[in-house]
Formats: sequence, structure tokens, C-alpha cells
Amino acid sequence: MTDTTPQSSLTLLGLGDMGTALARTWLAAGHPLTVWNRTPAKAGALAAEGAVAAPSAAAAVAANRLVVVCLLDDASVGAALDGIDLAGKDLVNLTTGTPAEARARAAWAEERGARYLDGGIMATPTMIGVPKAGGYVFHSGSRALFDAHRAVLEVPAGARFVGENPGHAALHDVALLSAMWGMFAGISQAYALIEGEDIAPKDLAPLLSEWLGAMGFFVGNAAERLTSRDFTSGVVSNLAMQVAGSGTMLRTAEEQGVSTELVSPYVDLLRRRLAADPAAHGGEDTTGAILLLKR
Repeated sequence: MTDTTPQSSLTLLGLGDMGTALARTWLAAGHPLTVWNRTPAKAGALAAEGAVAAPSAAAAVAANRLVVVCLLDDASVGAALDGIDLAGKDLVNLTTGTPAEARARAAWAEERGARYLDGGIMATPTMIGVPKAGGYVFHSGSRALFDAHRAVLEVPAGARFVGENPGHAALHDVALLSAMWGMFAGISQAYALIEGEDIAPKDLAPLLSEWLGAMGFFVGNAAERLTSRDFTSGVVSNLAMQVAGSGTMLRTAEEQGVSTELVSPYVDLLRRRLAADPAAHGGEDTTGAILLLKR
């Protein structure tokens, strides 16, 4: 049965910052909500806002077919649901974990008679319930579960189904976060280089934003090259040039008294790709170096 009304009820286990934000959004939208948290005081606070505070995780699970879990880690999920009857339940796990943990948890849930959907939240708690903030959740696993409860799942943030492999939501999550961390590393290096100089960080900021935006073409370009395995067509600045130019970047850091620990690993990767076969790889762009990361 597909949820079609805003009154569809659900259970939420876990009331940390993210869980509390999810709970308040569902309550504000008129969804009857049963909550449980290991620390009862947090559930009590939401009870004052209209939620039903269950005395135990088992009671919370028994209250509704749709059960959303947002706990600390996969071990916490196993501990909270240990021994609880999950037969006939639709379990949506929004706990941050690895793809392998998601696949194992899906098998665990199915053995207990539950449908399972794993989620990767691409938002901070302050973005939950704020459509203009752009937050969303990756979901993977049971397509039937996703379709049945999509209207409820989309209340806190956009819902994006990325496949029936339960591990793919977590994999999408970590892939995007990895790119974010790499960007943060580059930005940190840029600001470190001007530290102590007569250059105000606020003056460099718009230049950084503009440049990073201009370099955004690499995302789509790399995807096309990885698909076709053509790393040479239409290359403007080839690998040999990039490796040669990297020396200036590293020397500048040394002159400025700045560590190269954030950028050296990437430079080393490019050098390895070139050194493996200069004639074959020198004319490529840098995408081919990605292949060296796969063990």
C-alpha cells in the first residue's frame, strides 16, 4: 500500500541532532510519530511536541509498520534491534555506515522478515525540513519499500533512489563526501599559502570560489573518460605538463613555509602514472591516475 496522506504514521529510533531534526519535521507535517531514544529525556522533549515516547525500542517498533533508524553506527542499530520482532516491518536505516555494513544489515533484516532500505543523508541537521537548503537522502535496497513510503521519506529532505544494491546509498554518500574533503584540503592549502602575506583571506575567497566553479567541468569530463577509457582526446593540459608544473607549486609552498602534506599525495599519484609509461601516458589528462587508486 502506498502512503498518500500526510497522516501516515511512523516510528523513529534515535534522537541525536539529526534524529531530532527529522522528528520535528515529520511532526510539523502532521505525521503521527512514535519515538525512542536510549536517553529517555530526548524522547520526553519531543513528546511535548506531539510525539509518542515509547518505553522501549521494542514498543516503538511494534507501534508502526514504517520504522526509521538514525543511530550512531551500525553496531548501535544491531544493539537497539536485538531480539525485536521485525516480521512485516519496513526498516529504513539512515545511520551512517559503510556499503558492506549496509549489505550485511539488509540481509540481517530480510532474515527477520523485514523489507530494508539504507540511506545516506546529504544534509546537516539545520538543512532538514528546509527545501531551499538543498538537502536530500540517498536510498538503496527495496524498491517496493521506497515506492510505498516515498511521500513520508521526502518530508524531511529530498529522496533519491540509487538502486536495489543496499550498499549503494552509503557508497554514493562517501563518494560525495570524499570529493568534498578533497576540495576542503585544496582550499586549506590555498589559505595557508597566503597566511602572513599582505593578502586578506576575504579578498582571496571570491577568487577561489570563481576558480573552483570554473574547474567544475572536470567532474563530467572525468566520468566520460572513465567510461570510454579515452584519456587523450581533446586534452588541453596533458599529464606531462601537469607533472612538470607541479614542481613550482611544491617549491612555492616550501618558500612560504607551508607543508605540502595535503597536495603531495596527488602529485605523487600523477608522477606514478606518467613514470609507468611516459610515451603512452604523457599526452593524457589526469583522469587516468584514478585507475591507480583501485587496489
